[in-house]
Amino acid sequence: MNTLSGISPIKQLKGVGPALEIKLAKLGLFVVRDLLLHIPLRYEDRTRFVPLSLMRPGKAALFHGEIVESSVVFGRRRSLIVTLTDGTGYLQIRLFHFSRRQQNELMAGTQLRCFGEPRFTGRGLEIAHPEYRVVHGEIEPPEGVLTPVYPTTEGMGQTRLRKLVNQAIDIGWDGFELPAFESNSAAPANSPFNLGMNAAIRLLHRPPAECTSADLERAQQRLAMDELLAHHLLMKERQVIRLRERGVPLPQAGGLGRQLLDQLGFELTNAQKRCVRELFSDLDRNQPMMRLVQGDVGSGKTILAAFAAIRAAEHGAQTAIMAPTEILAEQHYMNFSEWLSPLGIEVCLLTGRLSAAERRHQLARIEAAEVPVVIGTHALFQQSVVFGNLALAVIDEQHRFGVHQRMALKHKGKMPHQLIMTATPIPRTLTMAIYADLDISIIDELPKGRQPIQTRMLPDSRREEVIDWLRPRLAKGDQVYWVCNLIDPSDDPKLHCVTDLFEDLRKALPGTPAALLHGRLPSSDKSANMAAFKVAETKLLVATTVIEVGVDVPNASVIVIENSERLGLAQLHQLRGRVGRGSRKSYCVLLHTDKLGKFAQSRLDAMVASQDGFFIAEKDLELRGPGDVLGTRQTGEAQFRVADLMRDAQLLPGIGELGDRLLAEDPDSATAVLATWATPDWGYGSV
Repeated sequence: MNTLSGISPIKQLKGVGPALEIKLAKLGLFVVRDLLLHIPLRYEDRTRFVPLSLMRPGKAALFHGEIVESSVVFGRRRSLIVTLTDGTGYLQIRLFHFSRRQQNELMAGTQLRCFGEPRFTGRGLEIAHPEYRVVHGEIEPPEGVLTPVYPTTEGMGQTRLRKLVNQAIDIGWDGFELPAFESNSAAPANSPFNLGMNAAIRLLHRPPAECTSADLERAQQRLAMDELLAHHLLMKERQVIRLRERGVPLPQAGGLGRQLLDQLGFELTNAQKRCVRELFSDLDRNQPMMRLVQGDVGSGKTILAAFAAIRAAEHGAQTAIMAPTEILAEQHYMNFSEWLSPLGIEVCLLTGRLSAAERRHQLARIEAAEVPVVIGTHALFQQSVVFGNLALAVIDEQHRFGVHQRMALKHKGKMPHQLIMTATPIPRTLTMAIYADLDISIIDELPKGRQPIQTRMLPDSRREEVIDWLRPRLAKGDQVYWVCNLIDPSDDPKLHCVTDLFEDLRKALPGTPAALLHGRLPSSDKSANMAAFKVAETKLLVATTVIEVGVDVPNASVIVIENSERLGLAQLHQLRGRVGRGSRKSYCVLLHTDKLGKFAQSRLDAMVASQDGFFIAEKDLELRGPGDVLGTRQTGEAQFRVADLMRDAQLLPGIGELGDRLLAEDPDSATAVLATWATPDWGYGSV
C-alpha cells in the first residue's frame, strides 16, 4: 500500500538520493505535488513508427531498422557511422562520442529502435546521437501517449524526470479539489470547469496521440484556475490580517507639511496632490499603512515620501528609507536634506562606506531615536541597525529587494507604516493579481515643463555619426550620458566595455570634460564623479547601468545606450528617464548590432513608439512574462507554477468572484484550497 501523499518529501520517491534531491531542488521540486505541477515544455510524438523513406529533415520521429554497415571514420573528428534500413529506405546514425562496447554492439545485423531528428547531408539523411535501444527479439510497439519534454537542469535527464513524474501520477492529486469546478452545470462541455484535477494532470503528462493543443490548453487552465483562486484567497487573507494589526497613527501635528509645500519652489501636480491625500488618510489611522505608489520615470514619487516622513517626525518617530544602490541613496539624502533640514528635521545617510567609528556613532544615535530620517541601502536591514522608534518604512524600487530583506526592515519597528515605491509601472493585470492586498496610488501625470524625449535606433556602424552630432551640443553646454553594459572587455567583439569606451570617447571628443562611473569604482570616486556631473563640471558621463535609477541631472539632454538590444524594456525606459528632466529638448540614441533578432527589434520598436511607462510595461509583460517584469525571478517573491498572468488574464475576474463567494459561504473550503497550493514563499508576500 502506497503511504506517500502529495506533500511527502520528494526524497521518499524510488530512486531519489541526496545528489538527485539537490538537482530537483534547483527546479523548485521539493514535494511529490511539485512534480505534478511541473508542466512539460512540449511533446514528442513516439506513438507510431515512421518508415525511413518518409523521414524528413528537421522533424524528429520514432523509427526502427537493421544495421547493414558500421564503421569508424577518421575526419576532422573521429566518429562511428552506422547505416540502417527498414526495407523502405536508408538512414545513417553518427556517434562522435562512443565506447568500445558501443562499437562492438552496433554491428551489421543488429536491430535498433531509435528516436531523433534527421538532417540532410550530401550523402542523405543523418542523425547525430539519437536515442536508441538495441532490440533482441520482437520490436516493442510504439507508446500510446505523447512523450513530455520537461524543463530540466544540468545532470537531470528527461528519462529520469519522466519516471519520477509517473510515480507522482500514480500517487495522484490528493490535495483539496473544489467540487464547484467539477459540477458546474452552467459551464460549456469543453470548459476547464468540467475537468477534474487528476484528469487534467494525466492529460498534461500523458496526452494520447489524438490530443489537440486545445485539449492541453484546457487541462492547463484547469490547474491555473485553482492556483489563481488560491492566490486570490491568500491576498484576501493578508488583507484580513492587516485589518487586525495595530500601529501608531500619525495625524497632522505641527504644520511642517505646509511649510515644505511653501518652500518647494515648484507646484505639485494634481496627481501628486491626490497621492499625498491618500497617504495622509492612511497615516491618520492606527491600522498600519501598506501602500504601493506607482509612477512613471520622473513623475515625482520622492516628494511623497518626504511628506510622509514629516508626519512621523512631528510625532517624534523615525522614518527608514531603503534604496537599492548607493547612488540612489545619496540622491535621496541630498533631496531629503534640502527639503527637511530647513524644517529642523535631521537626515542621516547609512551606507557601507562609513568608517567604523562613524558607523558606531550613527548607530548609537539611531537606536536612541535622535535621528528622525535614516536613508540607506541594504545596510539598513543589518542586525546591528536598531531603531529606537521606527514608525514608517519607505522601500524605493521595491522589486530590487528580496522579500527577506524587506521583512527584516519591517520587523525593526512595531508595525510601522509601509510606503512602497516603484518607477517601473506595473501592468494593471499584474497589479490586480500580485498586489491585490495593497492599497495603490498611481502618479499618472508628469511635472509641468517636461520635454518629450526623441528616441532613435541606430546600428553600431553609425556611431561616428552620433559622435559628430554630439560635438556642437556639448560645445553649447548640453550634458550627455553614454551608457555601456560591461565594465571589462568581452571575447565578443560586438560588445563594448565602459573602460575602453571612456578612453575612445575622450580621444574622439578632446577638450570635453568627461568622467567614468561603474559599480567597481571606490564609493568616494563614484560620489565625486556623480557630483561633478550634477553641477556641470563634467559634460560627458560614461557609465554602466548603475545610473538606471535615481540620478537626476536636469541639464542632461542626451543619453546614448550601447548594445541596447541586450537590455530589457523596463531597463531601457528607466535609462531613458535620466534625460528630459529640464527644459532642454532631449534625445535617446539606441545603438545596436547591425542585425537584430525578432524580440530585440520588438523591444526597440516599442521604445521608439512611446514614452508612456504603462504602455512600455504592457509590452514588456507581453515579451518577457510576469516574473521578469516584477523582478520576482531574482527576489524570491511567490511565483505561479502553472498560471500565466498574460495568458490567463481573462480568468481573473471570475476567479475573484468565486473566491469572494467561497470566503462568504464556504470558508472551510477556501482554507483547504489555500493550504493545498501554498508554498513557503507565499507567507512573505505582505512584506
